[in-house]
Amino acid sequence: MPATDLLDRIAKTPDATTTSRALPANPEAEAAFLGAVLIDNKVLEELPFPLSPEHFFEPVHSRIYARILTLADRNAVATPVTLKPYFDGDEGLKELGGTTYLAQLTADGQGLLATRELAQQIFDLALLRQLVGVGRELVETAFDTATDVAPLEKIAEAEAALYKVAEGEAGGSQATDFRSAALTALKMAEAAMNSGGGISGKTTGLASIDEKTAGLHNSDLVIVAGRPGMGKTSLATNIAFNCAMAHLEHQRDGGPFNYGGPVAFFSLEMSADQLATRILGEQAKISSEKLRSGKLKRDEFQQLSYASQTLMELPLYIDDTPALTIAALRSRARRLKRRHGIGLVVVDYLQLLQGSGRANDNRVNEISEISRGLKTLAKELEVPVIALSQLSRAVEQREDKRPQLSDLRESGSIEQDADMVWFIFREEYYHQGSKPPIPDEKSSEEDKSKYRTWEEKHETLVNKATLLVAKQRHGSTGPVPLLFQAEITKFSSPATRDYSDWGYE
Repeated sequence: MPATDLLDRIAKTPDATTTSRALPANPEAEAAFLGAVLIDNKVLEELPFPLSPEHFFEPVHSRIYARILTLADRNAVATPVTLKPYFDGDEGLKELGGTTYLAQLTADGQGLLATRELAQQIFDLALLRQLVGVGRELVETAFDTATDVAPLEKIAEAEAALYKVAEGEAGGSQATDFRSAALTALKMAEAAMNSGGGISGKTTGLASIDEKTAGLHNSDLVIVAGRPGMGKTSLATNIAFNCAMAHLEHQRDGGPFNYGGPVAFFSLEMSADQLATRILGEQAKISSEKLRSGKLKRDEFQQLSYASQTLMELPLYIDDTPALTIAALRSRARRLKRRHGIGLVVVDYLQLLQGSGRANDNRVNEISEISRGLKTLAKELEVPVIALSQLSRAVEQREDKRPQLSDLRESGSIEQDADMVWFIFREEYYHQGSKPPIPDEKSSEEDKSKYRTWEEKHETLVNKATLLVAKQRHGSTGPVPLLFQAEITKFSSPATRDYSDWGYE
C-alpha cells in the first residue's frame, strides 16, 4: 500500500479520532523520513534533537524506526534488505504490502531534501497528540464529580502533565531499556573518574561531603536534619551557593563536565532578602551580627558591595512564599525547571510545608504525603532535592546528643522516602552550654580545675562540626568532618584528611 493511502486508513480507525476529529499526524512525512534514513543512515547523526520511536504515529513506522536505531547502535547498516528478516512476520506490515513496503520507502528519496524539517514535524505532531491527550484527560476529570472535588489538585496534575509535554516527552512515561540505563550509568562513572575519583553528581562544594557521597545525584531526595542551632539552614545555603557558582563558572570557563546547576531555594522560614544577606555575608566574610546591626566599617561595606557585584549573575532563585502546599511547591519547581533549567531544589524546611488537607488532621499522614511528594518531585524533574527537617526533642534528653534516624520528627516515612539522610551535629554547641563560671581569685582549686578541663575540651571542639550520613541508598554511612565559622555561618572542609581530632578516623 503506498504511503499516500496510509492517512485514509488511519483516519478511519476508531483510535485515531477524538471528538470526531483525526489526531494530528502526517504518516507521509514519517514515511519520507524513514526512506531518507534507509538511503543514508548518517541522517540520524545530523538530527538537531533525539527522535524516538514513540514520536511516530503509525505503529509500523515506530517499529521500523526502533529497529533502525538498534542496527545503528551496533554500527550496522540499516537498509530495506537488512531490515527484511526482522519484519517477515510483522502483521502490521503485511497490511501495507509486506516487506516490499520497506523498498517503497526508498523509492523516490524526496525525504533527503528536508530531513530536519520532516523530523521536526514528526516531533511537533507527537507533542500535539500528547497535548490532546492531556486536554481530554483534563476535561474528563473536571466533569467527574463522583469522587471528592479537589480542583487545585486537578490543576496541579494537569500542570504536571503539561510540563512533560513541554519537556518533549510526547510518548508519556516509558519503560527504560537496560541499554539506555547502562549508558547513563557509564556516563556517571566517566564523570566521577574525570573528577579525580570524586563526584558523579552535583557538587556540594564541600570536598569531604562529595568524597563520601560522590555528589548529589538526580532523582535523589536528601534529608538534612538537626536540632536548632546546629546550622541546617547555613549548610543548605552553602550548598545552594556552591552548586550555583559551579554552574556559573562552567558557563564562563567551559569544560567537559558541569558539576553544578541553577538552584531553586524554597525558604518557608526566612525571607529572600534575609537569605541573600546571609549569602553575601558568607562570601564577604562579614559576620551576620554586623550586617544586622549596620556596624560596618567602610572597607567592610566595600567588601560587601564587591561580593554583591560578583554574584549578580548567580543562578540562584529564591521563593519565600510562606505556607506552601506540597502541590504548589511542585508546580513552582516545574516552572523554574522549564524557565531556568533548575539542577537542584532546596526546601527549608519540610515541616513548614502543608499537605492536601486530606490527612484529617493527622500530622503523621500529612508529613508522609509531603515526603512522598518531594521524592516524586526529584524523580519528575530529574534533579536532587534537599529538604531540611527538624528533629524531635528526644535528642536533648539523652547523654549522647548525636542524632539517630529514630529522631526524625513526626513520621518514619521521611527516612523511608529519603535516598540520603544527613544529620548536622556540633558538639561545641552542647559543650558551650555546660560552661562553668570563669574562676577568679576567690575560686577554689576544684572550680579552677573544672574550668581548665572544660576549656581544654573546648579548644578541641571549636569551629568543628560533623555531618552524620545516617542513610545512603547507594553508598556507605558514617561521619563526615566539617569546619563551621559561626560568625559568618559558613561550612567548609578540613584541609587535611587526618580526622583524629574529630574523634574518628
